Amino acid sequence: MRFDMMPPRTQLAQLMARIYRYGMTTTSGGNISLLDDDGAVWITPAGVDKGSLRESDIVCIQPDGHIVGAYKPSSEYPFHLAIYRRRPDARAVLHAHPPALVACSIVRCLPCTHIIPQVEYVCGPVGYAPYAQPGTNELGEVIAEAFARGHHAVVLENHGVVTVGANATQAFMRFETLDYCARIEQKARALGGVRALTPAQVQQLHTTSHFLPEFDPRGHSSHEKEMRAHLCTFIHRAYDQELITSTGGTFSVRLDSSRFLITPNGLDRKYLEPEDLVLIQDGQRERGKIPSRAVRVHEQLYASHPTINAIIIAHPVNIMAFAVSGTPFDTRVIPESYVVLHDVPVVPYGAQFNDAALVVATLSPETPVIIVQNDCVITTGENLLQAYDRLEVAEFTANAIIQARVLGPVQRMSDAQAAALRAVCEK
Repeated sequence: MRFDMMPPRTQLAQLMARIYRYGMTTTSGGNISLLDDDGAVWITPAGVDKGSLRESDIVCIQPDGHIVGAYKPSSEYPFHLAIYRRRPDARAVLHAHPPALVACSIVRCLPCTHIIPQVEYVCGPVGYAPYAQPGTNELGEVIAEAFARGHHAVVLENHGVVTVGANATQAFMRFETLDYCARIEQKARALGGVRALTPAQVQQLHTTSHFLPEFDPRGHSSHEKEMRAHLCTFIHRAYDQELITSTGGTFSVRLDSSRFLITPNGLDRKYLEPEDLVLIQDGQRERGKIPSRAVRVHEQLYASHPTINAIIIAHPVNIMAFAVSGTPFDTRVIPESYVVLHDVPVVPYGAQFNDAALVVATLSPETPVIIVQNDCVITTGENLLQAYDRLEVAEFTANAIIQARVLGPVQRMSDAQAAALRAVCEK
C-alpha cells in the first residue's frame, strides 16, 4: 500500500490513531504535520481528542499563513514551520511523548542507539534540544537548530521527541524505532546492564547478500495464495501485539522443497499485503522485490531441516532486553515455557549475517528457539502457528521474569521437575 499517496488528511488521522493505539501519546498530546508540494502545511488540530481524531479535524496552514479548518492548528505548529525552513529535505514532522523517551528527556540523556543494529540504520545519530517553553517561537528555534545539524530525531529536554522524514511513514518509523530502542535499553538496565555494539558491528547490517538473482514466476498456485494471506495475518497480529515494529521482523513459510515466502525489506509491517511478500525459488527472488536481509539464513535453515516449515526473526522488547544485557534467559521458571521453548541458547552477534552455519547447527526440533546477541530471537516450527506461539511464549516469559526480579529472587524449577517435563515432551 502506498501510504504516501493517500490524502494528507487521511495520512495524519491514521498515523495519530496508530500512535495513540500503541500508547505513545495521550488524548491531548502529540502532533504531526505534512508539507505539501504547494507549500501548505497540513497539521493535527489543537484541543481535539487524539483517540478519536477524524480526517475532517485536520487543519491546513496555507503558504500565506491563512488557516483552513474547523479548529486551530496545534499549539506546537511554530516549531513545525521552523523545522521546514531549516530542513528542505523534511516533508513530515512528528512530535509525541512516549514514556520511554520522555524518561530520557527527564534525566537529560539520549537512548543508546548502538544496542541493536537497526536503530542507527533507521534513525541515524540522535540530537538533543535544550528546554524552551512549549508553543513558543523560542522552542521552534532550538528544535530547528538541532535538526539543522542533520539529525532526523531529536529528544527535547523535559518534553518528548521530534522526528522528521521525507514522508509521514519515514517520520513514524524513526519515531517508533527510537521509542523501541529506549524501551529495550531501560528493560536491559533493569536486568543489570547494557552491552553496546561497536560501529563495525552496526555496519554489518548494511549487507547486500539479500539481493539474490531475480526470476519471473510462471504463476501463483492456490496454495501459495493461501499462504500469502496466512502469513500476512500473523505479521499483522505480531505488529498489533508489539512483537515486531514497522521496520523490523522477518516471517517466512515453506511452500515446498525449493520455494518459500518471506517478508520484504523496508516495507511497513502493519500494512503488508499478500502481494508484497517475496517468493524465493532455488536461490532466486521474485522479480522486482527485495527480500529481508535474513533471507540467506532462512534459505539454509529450510535446506538443512526438513521438519522446519516456518521461521520468525523478531525483536520484541523483553526478549531483546536479555539479548542486550547478556543476562541468561532461563525458561525453567514456568512449565509451559519450558515445554514450548525448551532451553534457549544464545549465539554471538552477527551469526545470522556472517555465520549462518552456526544458526543452522544450533536450531533443531529439540532446540527450536535461539537468541542472537544484540540482534533478535529466532523461532521455528513445523507450521507458522507453532513458530508464532513460540515467539509469543518467549516474550511473555521474558516479561514475567523482568517483572518478577522487581519482587525478589527468581525461583526456577528443580532439575527433577525439569526432567519430568522433558520426559513428557519426548513422548
